[in-house]
Amino acid sequence: MGSSSGNSSGSTQLNQNSGSEEDLQVVMDQRKRKRMQSNRESARRSRMRKQKHLDELMEKVTRLTRDNSQLVTSINITNQHLMTVEAENSILKAQFHELSQRLDSLNDILSIMSNNSGIFDTDHHDHAQIHVGGGINTNFADNNSFMNNNPMNMMMMYHNQPIMAASADMFHNY
Repeated sequence: MGSSSGNSSGSTQLNQNSGSEEDLQVVMDQRKRKRMQSNRESARRSRMRKQKHLDELMEKVTRLTRDNSQLVTSINITNQHLMTVEAENSILKAQFHELSQRLDSLNDILSIMSNNSGIFDTDHHDHAQIHVGGGINTNFADNNSFMNNNPMNMMMMYHNQPIMAASADMFHNY
């Protein structure tokens, strides 16, 4: 009978081992489920972070695209202003060149006239008077022969000439 009592204690031990294996399995299953739940939660947080990062990048792309568009518009406006200023500059250079040539011609005429005759800066009513400073003023007598023989006529021709009006279209190729 001792053997039956040995069997009973072995069976109890087996039941205890079996119970502890089942308990161990339950604990392991609980840990596994807990780990899986933790992994799912971690994956969900990771997806949320990635989505947030993607949204931030999309906002940045939108902002940079808008900024780029504004810069391109600003550059185009600046280029238009540059072309306008360059055209105006070309016109002013042409006018300056023309006025310089006129001034040189007038100075040449004055030099020739002052060297050839002493009729300037006199108080006689039948002679021309030239005053340089605020412009050129001429006072001539009604004597036609004086007007025809006077080199001053050439100066009067320049004095009455309009300044060439250049348009911006003339300088677009420069």
